[in-house]
Amino acid sequence: MKLYNLKDHSEQVSFAQAVQQGLGKGQGLFFPQDLPKFSATEIDSLLKLDFVKRSAKILSAFIGNEISGEDVERLVKNAFQFPAPVKSVEDDIGTLELFHGPTLAFKDFGGRFMAQALVQVAADKKITILTATSGDTGAAVAHAFYHLPNIRVVILYPQGKISPLQEKLFCTLGDNIHTIAIESDFDACQALVKKSFDDEELKTAIGLNSANSINISRLMAQICYYFEAFAQLTPKQREQLVISVPSGNFGDLTAGLLAKTMGLPIKRFIAATNANDTVPRYLETGKWEPHKTVATLSNAMDVSQPNNWPRIEEIYQREGWALKSLGHGAVSDEVASETVRELDKKGYLSEPHGAIAYRVLRDELQDGEYGLFLGTAHPAKFKEVVENILGKSIPLPKELAERADMTLLSHVMADDFAQLREFLMNLEW
Repeated sequence: MKLYNLKDHSEQVSFAQAVQQGLGKGQGLFFPQDLPKFSATEIDSLLKLDFVKRSAKILSAFIGNEISGEDVERLVKNAFQFPAPVKSVEDDIGTLELFHGPTLAFKDFGGRFMAQALVQVAADKKITILTATSGDTGAAVAHAFYHLPNIRVVILYPQGKISPLQEKLFCTLGDNIHTIAIESDFDACQALVKKSFDDEELKTAIGLNSANSINISRLMAQICYYFEAFAQLTPKQREQLVISVPSGNFGDLTAGLLAKTMGLPIKRFIAATNANDTVPRYLETGKWEPHKTVATLSNAMDVSQPNNWPRIEEIYQREGWALKSLGHGAVSDEVASETVRELDKKGYLSEPHGAIAYRVLRDELQDGEYGLFLGTAHPAKFKEVVENILGKSIPLPKELAERADMTLLSHVMADDFAQLREFLMNLEW
């Protein structure tokens, strides 16, 4: 598999290099040189396979001969040990539930596959994973890499801007997992990660890697559950399928668009955001004007400068699609809360991220279309928010209950690269 740097096309790397490097020169994202295509007959055959076998074939189509088909299937089997069921919400709308993994969020798929892939390609090298999280990435990455040999993880998150239960899920592990609460917002955390990757001395000294959705292995893993969703639909539902994706850093939407490039017949996609609406405004005006990030009830989407957007533009350009065809909408906290209540009355318990995707989908869905919205996190991960909206208590699943009373092990740090650099250089294995 060959990938090129979107900022410098002359920098070309293998899958193994991309997984270990994370970012290219100038903080450029890696993108596949060849986008594999399946014929309609091949798609039909894939849809008849089980989740693991199908996913292995999808990933092997990208990876090529770098990792054998048998090894790819083994990595997928180790990573995808939980389902991604489609549940019906209305006659013409369903939801793809991606929160049945160990940290109850869609990022378990990408985080766990990346961990398996990194161990496979890195041999015995010592690696430091540095990543920023606006909520769910941290837990998924921490649990995916917990206790893995020769790998240590450092996770930055905005202090006081993720839910207490999200924090408990990944800041109570210890061992090879180190967590830092940064006294700022998610964009500041992301900027600190980027500065670290620009520091060649630091990068080399500690074997720096990233597990954000900027890492291509995470993104590729996420392609697989779009095929899994499609496989669960009836022939009628498949005919005019519209998928609404709650979008923050835009990795999930990128993965869906890559599934479409492979031949999965998805009619169209919708990018649903909260008040951090850089992309919807850009699609309306043609001007890229990020505002200062604002805190919302859907905190995992509190991103005003989404990292994966260049990949989306690359897909549209290479496929010859019109960017204006991408559905979009931004939803306020007030409307998101109303929508959580509306879904609850329909008998479906959601949380603000999923509710936003549902709201924009419901508003844009046309006659004859079938809509799917992504349920990216278990409602209990936002227990306080959901309970305040609904005025009733919701039970904690065991994954959260067993960590709720544990002590946080996080460091607290200012938004200061010099401090972070010193911490990383002095971190013991």
